[in-house]
Amino acid sequence: MRKIKVGKKLVGEGEPVYIIAEIGINHNGSIELVKKLIDGAVFACCDAVKFQKRTPELCVPKDQWDIERNTPWGRISYIEYRRKVEFGFEEYLEIDDYCRQKGIDWFASAWDEEALYFIEKFKPVMYKIASASLTDHNFLRKIKATGRPVILSTGMSAMEDVEEAVRILGTENLMIAQSTSNYPCNVEELNIRVIHTYKEKFPSLPIGYSGHETGLAPTLAAVALGAAFVERHITLDRAMWGTDQAASVEINGMLKLVQDIRDIEKALGDGIKKIYKSEYKNIEKLRRVKSNIIV
Repeated sequence: MRKIKVGKKLVGEGEPVYIIAEIGINHNGSIELVKKLIDGAVFACCDAVKFQKRTPELCVPKDQWDIERNTPWGRISYIEYRRKVEFGFEEYLEIDDYCRQKGIDWFASAWDEEALYFIEKFKPVMYKIASASLTDHNFLRKIKATGRPVILSTGMSAMEDVEEAVRILGTENLMIAQSTSNYPCNVEELNIRVIHTYKEKFPSLPIGYSGHETGLAPTLAAVALGAAFVERHITLDRAMWGTDQAASVEINGMLKLVQDIRDIEKALGDGIKKIYKSEYKNIEKLRRVKSNIIV
């Protein structure tokens, strides 16, 4: 498996699992909430935080613009809501500076070309291609042209869709994430064994997991199955307003997730069967018939 350099770290077989705290739009348009979420990701010892960047006029179908919904800003049109949860240059400049101060990488999933050109100004450590963009081949070519590492999220996609996206993106800087696009996702639909399928289909690529379930167990199982990176949404409170909050992990939960992942890495070992020195005393104490093998 190829190892891919992301910032100052390597992602791939034999490297620590790269852990991403997806802030997304859980900040609800507040830079103060963003900073608290970044602080939470740092506290939990995550490797990176991730955002989502859209140009609302390009990403929201026009027939949905005027649909009204209840929001923290009152009852407003959907297009106005989408504008309120998007940060501009000054806010991202502040995010960039704050992450640098805290020593954590940040990047984003850009959902359209204008958003991609915007984020590129900040020279992110990588990009994520959202599952919704996987079949937008022209956009994939634009992302590839940046030369940055890329995570391809594969929700809502058949294997043929994934294979075509990989053909377009190439394998030099590519990582693939198993994902199911439902928020929160039923455990029966997570299908984390696809990690093995991807490993067989794309043996040179780091394969990971982007989870939208409630709870931590499936993400830990993904690590045990060999995920080179994992991504989970982070929130201050799962009861907060927002479409992704219920599928997110609160800060203490994220800390536990990271700690458990590090324990799993140690527990998996190297696969070579051996007798540990800590077992010697129990060989003497418990075995009636000693082995002829010298240890």
